[in-house]
Amino acid sequence: MESEVRNLPLHTGITVPCLVQGDADAPPVLLLHAWAESRRSFDRLLPGLAGFRIYAPDLRGQGDADKPQGGYSLAEQAEDAAAVLDALEVPTASVLGSSSGGYVAQQLAVEHPDRVAALVLVGAPLTLKGRPGFADDVDGLTDPVAEDWVRGFLAWFPLIQEVPPRFIEDRVRDGVKMPAHAWKLSLRGLYSAVPPTETGAIEVPTLILWGGQDSLLPRADQDTLAAKIDGAELKIYPDAAHLVLWECPEQVAADAAAFLGSRLRPGPARKPVRRRKVPDAPCRG
Repeated sequence: MESEVRNLPLHTGITVPCLVQGDADAPPVLLLHAWAESRRSFDRLLPGLAGFRIYAPDLRGQGDADKPQGGYSLAEQAEDAAAVLDALEVPTASVLGSSSGGYVAQQLAVEHPDRVAALVLVGAPLTLKGRPGFADDVDGLTDPVAEDWVRGFLAWFPLIQEVPPRFIEDRVRDGVKMPAHAWKLSLRGLYSAVPPTETGAIEVPTLILWGGQDSLLPRADQDTLAAKIDGAELKIYPDAAHLVLWECPEQVAADAAAFLGSRLRPGPARKPVRRRKVPDAPCRG
């Protein structure tokens, strides 16, 4: 299977690395990672998406991407995502977003509906409006960002399932790579934005995956998010918390592959269906 990392100069003025993996003629899927992570957070997901052409960039200010002093609003982050597709010469792709990456994915679907074939939202918010409790800690950051601080920050996101220590240490390295201004501005861009579903409609097939023990994103918000997207499917992992991608990568990959495979299969156009709740999914780690 072809796999390489390409450095992509974007028309938004930055350069980002992007993992490209899979057969060139397979259905394209763009992966958008969570705040303060990198494309490597998808490492445990990729084996289950072998039938797709994967594009996984590091986003502005994070991982090995450029880290400019501006451009971190939600709209600008979504514009970066569209620019990644432009640089890759991919007209339309399905988009899988983890946590805040799912927020960026929603904004992309609202602003560039012709670029998004389908959405998979993994532990993604309906809204991030309002300053979170840990924002004061983030605003107090200075360079260089310390490993101990990043580990303490990750403790804000409790885990139910066992996650390999090496994976968590890799996320600590992601955090240390971010300069203080990128931490602050990217967070501010998320919590100061008008939620995407309040600014426009999302009209593509959408699968919403949510951890039943998520103490950060309320179940009611997930129901509302699903109701705002005609035909959206909501699947609950009862034995996972907010970091669904970390805790259940195999199940997320299986559910995403099944959903995208059924939606992207050639055939006659189908009429939209009303939202439905699909059975809960056990997390297999």
